[in-house]
Amino acid sequence: MHEGHEDAEAISAEVNRVGKAAMDAAFTVHSALGPGLLESVYEACLFEELRAAGLAVERQVAIPLSYREARLDVGFRLDLLVERKVIMEIKAIDALASIHTAQVLTYLKFSSLRLGYLVNFNVSRLKDGLRRVVL
Repeated sequence: MHEGHEDAEAISAEVNRVGKAAMDAAFTVHSALGPGLLESVYEACLFEELRAAGLAVERQVAIPLSYREARLDVGFRLDLLVERKVIMEIKAIDALASIHTAQVLTYLKFSSLRLGYLVNFNVSRLKDGLRRVVL
């Protein structure tokens, strides 16, 4: 479930607190809906669950790429940004692959954030569809 470079001091207690709250919300959504729906459904419901938990959350946040002295919009869109601290990338697919982890690592790199979660809702047990990604 852990990817990237992680050590005990890498992530602040506040970021970990936000991450735990985000994971709690994901488990609530999965418990209510189960697997088999579209990614967009899970994203919308998770957005609402996070808001109901009192967290600031944004959907489909553009992440620009800085190249030379230009900021380019090259299509990077992270699914959910929680408290401007934690990225959540939502999937509803048969199985997570390394390309999905690479996607979250890319978002972390270009957003200057440290913690992201890859959440695949298309599993019977949500813990089998989670990856914590640390940069």
